[in-house]
Amino acid sequence: METIAQKSVVAIDKRPGLEVVMLTRPEFVEYYITACPVGVGSPFSMFEAVADFVREHDAVIVIQDVFGPCKFYKDAMTAIESFSGKIDWPVAWMEGDGYVANSITSTQVYAISGTTVEPILIDGRTVGAVFEDSDAKYCMLGDIRPGDLTASRFDQAYDVFVKMETALATVGMDFSNVVRTWLYASKILEWYGDLNKARDRFFRERNVFDHLVPASTGVGMLNPAGVALIADVQAVRAKRKNVRVEKIESPLQCSALDYKSSFSRAVEIRYADHAMLLVSGTASIEPGGATAHVGDIKKQIALSMEVVYGILKSRGMGWRDVSRATVYFKDIKEAPLFHDYCMENKIPLMPVAVAHADICRDDLLFEIELDALKVSDSL
Repeated sequence: METIAQKSVVAIDKRPGLEVVMLTRPEFVEYYITACPVGVGSPFSMFEAVADFVREHDAVIVIQDVFGPCKFYKDAMTAIESFSGKIDWPVAWMEGDGYVANSITSTQVYAISGTTVEPILIDGRTVGAVFEDSDAKYCMLGDIRPGDLTASRFDQAYDVFVKMETALATVGMDFSNVVRTWLYASKILEWYGDLNKARDRFFRERNVFDHLVPASTGVGMLNPAGVALIADVQAVRAKRKNVRVEKIESPLQCSALDYKSSFSRAVEIRYADHAMLLVSGTASIEPGGATAHVGDIKKQIALSMEVVYGILKSRGMGWRDVSRATVYFKDIKEAPLFHDYCMENKIPLMPVAVAHADICRDDLLFEIELDALKVSDSL
């Protein structure tokens, strides 16, 4: 078992195809794992690398996302189980609508060691886990699905939010504790308006608009279950007054609520000795809410990165503080442009998962989301 520090410490472990940001806290250790295929070997080698790392650190996987074609789903799940043992955590699998590279592009895993992790089950299926320390109770949910895939997409979306609420209630939490959501919608461009309406209805009924509106990502991706929407959720219920959760505005963009999209640009969770910043999916949108640089992906990447950096800087953070990021491309063939931008602007390498997805508007070509960590010595 790892030694738990008395003050929070951030460290990085880099291996071929694997990058892990480790936050060692007084009562447990968190692992933000990003992995991708290396070379021309097995497309499932990244899952073996993840399993080896988790085993080395006596950690427990809490939640996992995989970005890649659904045709690999069954074989990949078999591979994950062969490397890691019985899969008793949610694995959300996402395939970009339309053109998809003929390989799994990446996986992201959140794992933890040093504390008890209790699984959360809904209808006999593991959908997440809960754990806690003296600061707060924490809940991570993944691959939340609607119950009836024959229902309208609006009804499926609303049901996903209800199932989030149901899962949270099993561990004494509710939607007021939610700080972050990820909404992966099949063929999002056909029904993004209805997705927003379903979310708005749920938020109004639960008075979410009177409290913290969570940070969020909403992109177009298919899933092996064939449902209209799957979702991941992060929730925190503070136990101490010095644990503060608040929305963070973007210095370079208007509030998403201004154009009827119900999410905060970012949410910060601040503890006595460190802070975590959760930045929502960010695309090339000008201050007034309109799409900027239509048809020019290089400029869309540049603006999105400038907006995210503005949020990071406003909280005393920078690119080196990023614990995990995901970049979404409408055309996966253009993914190298992100690397080019970072190289040209001397942005340090980050743990980044690359995914193919439709963004929530047809004229948006790129989106980035990320989390960042800063310990108290540099807050």
